[in-house]
Amino acid sequence: MLPEYISQIKSFLTNRGFPNSFDSVVILGSGLGDFTDHIKYPSEISYADIPHFPVPTVQGHTGRLISGTVADKPVLAFSGRFHHYEGYDLAKTVLPVHIAAAFDAKKLIVSNAAGAINTNFSIGDLMVIDDVFRLFQIISPVSSNSPYRYTAGTLSDSVRHIAASIGLSVQRGTYLYVKGPNYETPAEIRAYRKLGVDVVGMSTAPELIEASRLKLPVAAVSLVTNMASGVLKGKLSHDEVKEAAESRKEDFARLVSEIIRVL
Repeated sequence: MLPEYISQIKSFLTNRGFPNSFDSVVILGSGLGDFTDHIKYPSEISYADIPHFPVPTVQGHTGRLISGTVADKPVLAFSGRFHHYEGYDLAKTVLPVHIAAAFDAKKLIVSNAAGAINTNFSIGDLMVIDDVFRLFQIISPVSSNSPYRYTAGTLSDSVRHIAASIGLSVQRGTYLYVKGPNYETPAEIRAYRKLGVDVVGMSTAPELIEASRLKLPVAAVSLVTNMASGVLKGKLSHDEVKEAAESRKEDFARLVSEIIRVL
């Protein structure tokens, strides 16, 4: 069951020339919006012009919805997402997942910028998300008793095989969801490391769990844009995110394009 306004959004988009279905829907995280340059025959609409759409307020999220093709397959890309810490309820943060379901997408590809807790990781690493850690928070928009959970399954293995096939080395691991918007303290990071998580971020987990609820195949990739608080000396800044994303944007685009082509 999807919120009623999703059908209104779909009608608006199809009336603007968007197709009735997509092979793939891609959610682009902080600094990863350049992937849209690889979409052929793009048709673009600002979030601000779409009914019921929030408008991102975070740097690195441009707030554009792009329809086009990648590897001759119809693709819809969200250049920017909506975070719970911006004041949006969980149902709004998973709006891209609901749109993917409404357009009968065969797969959802979710990306994010994340801080590394695992000291074996390096800035610029791409990590395939095998599992999520929620810090015992309720993050499903459905109900407090929601039984749904993210299960990577064979799709996670497939993404790693695809990366290897194009010569990309990727990490694998667990994504820790925190609400933000503040960065974590060094003491918190030390505790999280003992819990066995690898990267930390302020998005993605609600999207993955909602995709699982809707039985929508989903792959998730984190770009390590900084080492988490206390791992290295110095303050964390958004400039690190931009710099790391710039250094790996072509590799990220190659990986996502190949996932779309192969899966």
